[in-house]
Amino acid sequence: MFGMNRKDTILFVVVCVMVLLAPIFLNPFPTESAFSQFNAGYPALMQRFVIFGILVIGFNILFGLTGYLSFGHAAFLGVGSFAAVWMFKLLSYNIVPAIVLSVVVSGLFAVVIGYVSLRRSGIYFSILTLAFAQMMYSIAYSDLVGKILGFPITNGETGLQVYNDDPQFLLGNGPTTPHLFGWEMNGSVTWDIGGWSFVFHNGYYLAGLFMILSFYIAIRIFRSPFGLILRSIKSNQQRLNYMGVSTRPYMLTAFVISGMYAGLAGGLLASMDPLTGAERMFWTASGEIVIMSILGGVGTLIGPILGAGVIKYMENIISTINDTVVHGWFGFMPDGLEDFVVAIVHPFIGKGWHLTLGLVFMAVVIFLPGGLVELGQRIGAKFSRKKTTDVASSTKTPAE
Repeated sequence: MFGMNRKDTILFVVVCVMVLLAPIFLNPFPTESAFSQFNAGYPALMQRFVIFGILVIGFNILFGLTGYLSFGHAAFLGVGSFAAVWMFKLLSYNIVPAIVLSVVVSGLFAVVIGYVSLRRSGIYFSILTLAFAQMMYSIAYSDLVGKILGFPITNGETGLQVYNDDPQFLLGNGPTTPHLFGWEMNGSVTWDIGGWSFVFHNGYYLAGLFMILSFYIAIRIFRSPFGLILRSIKSNQQRLNYMGVSTRPYMLTAFVISGMYAGLAGGLLASMDPLTGAERMFWTASGEIVIMSILGGVGTLIGPILGAGVIKYMENIISTINDTVVHGWFGFMPDGLEDFVVAIVHPFIGKGWHLTLGLVFMAVVIFLPGGLVELGQRIGAKFSRKKTTDVASSTKTPAE
């Protein structure tokens, strides 16, 4: 289907179903239940799931296929966000020109940074990308370019946003929030089907459509001759050079594609909320992208998406759980034992969610080097062996 083999088609359909049904899967607990804090079906978080999924899909094209680890990928996310907000300020709240400019500008930045950084490999490449990203963060945070030109470009530490006195030449009588030809990003549609009410959040499904398209493009890249060259670079770049194959154009192309994916994610983030700041370009944001990819499974198609979902879930759900909520969970215990359990759990919730993430990440790296995808493969292999054993035992004759 669409140029994909059977295995990739099944994987693509799985991702489509996940995106379509995520609002249902992410609300497993009734609102009045003790575990309602684990619900993750509110629109802003769901949009972040798919937007950061786009980001790590692009990052995986670089890191997963070539083995070149970029520690500065959040720079393109920030550039895309700033470009989108400027389109909102100058033209209108229509997201089409904003997203187009986000992808183009991020791609141009990726060409420059990649051209310089790819002159080195290994840890030197990683340090160069980190240095460029921190330079861009410092420039954006201080609004150095804006000070030189005499008007704000990034608006420094305050962040860039849309004001009532901005030109918005094409605004007219259109919506005053981000929209797609009148289809507002923060709007929703409710359908009543057979006594059931289904709420379709516009922004989520639009971002989900972009993620599905991004995932399809990634599949085609992975299975293309271009993708095969990238895998060869990861396997043995020196051998390719000895064969007369110039690897730098392929590497630069992968770097630019990856940067454009990040720019698309940045544009969609700005479309959620037309406000952006330099913090999106900080080195910790780049580190989070790396952790997402490793946690899910580097070099696999669906792994980074799973890693992004897990981290964003922990960041937005576990970080909101406090001692009062935990007391509600264990209220059936005797008071002394209840207080003891809450004291044990306390460091891992709320502001301590990073500790929980660190333990999960350590466990995955130690026991599941292939990430969450490897966990799924092990479970699948176990059930497959059990099924094979059952079939074999059922076909044995009495004499056997």
